[in-house]
Amino acid sequence: MLDHDAKTHTVEFNDRFLAFAAYWGFRPRACAPYRARTKGKDERGVGYVKRNAIAGHRFDSWTGMEAHLGWWQREIADKRRHGTTGEVPLIRFEREAALLRPCADRPPFGQLRDLIRTVHADCAVVVDTNAYSVPWRLIGERVRVVVSGRRVRVHHGPRVVAEHVEHEGRHARVTDRAHLVGVVGGPRPAETAATRPKPKLLRPLDEYAAVAGGRF
Repeated sequence: MLDHDAKTHTVEFNDRFLAFAAYWGFRPRACAPYRARTKGKDERGVGYVKRNAIAGHRFDSWTGMEAHLGWWQREIADKRRHGTTGEVPLIRFEREAALLRPCADRPPFGQLRDLIRTVHADCAVVVDTNAYSVPWRLIGERVRVVVSGRRVRVHHGPRVVAEHVEHEGRHARVTDRAHLVGVVGGPRPAETAATRPKPKLLRPLDEYAAVAGGRF
């Protein structure tokens, strides 16, 4: 978390965390301080393990303690009736597991870079000191930049608005000239039959008709 305004209750999350949340498809929510019912009991779990699983035991090695904790989790913690939910954790998890979405078909978040950038006035976003062009209409907008498989993809909302090969050097500019169409001094739109200006006739049509011996 980068910033929290206690008066307005607004929160600014870290960009990297927001990218992680977007990648795995969840929306982070900040809990109010000193309001335990919104935070759950994750922090209490440490004390529970200390008092119930470890207190009164001696272990000859770290491996021995890990083996004991594994047994304790399977036979004690997962099979007791939880004081708050009133349910056995193992049974509750089996019911909730059916609602979980599979993630085996996606690479770990650490294998890609998911970034938030603002499009600069030069129609580009900067990644690792290299500037990658973005359509000029997005100047000033915040966009999502995904770097994976030697490709740099720029997302604005649900759309991919730019895609480039990742540059291996530093301080370079990678530009798709189509992104600059419409900018003063930039490339002109490609000419098509519909936009191509019609040629001007040097003589009236009647003169051509007289020479050809008929009328059009």
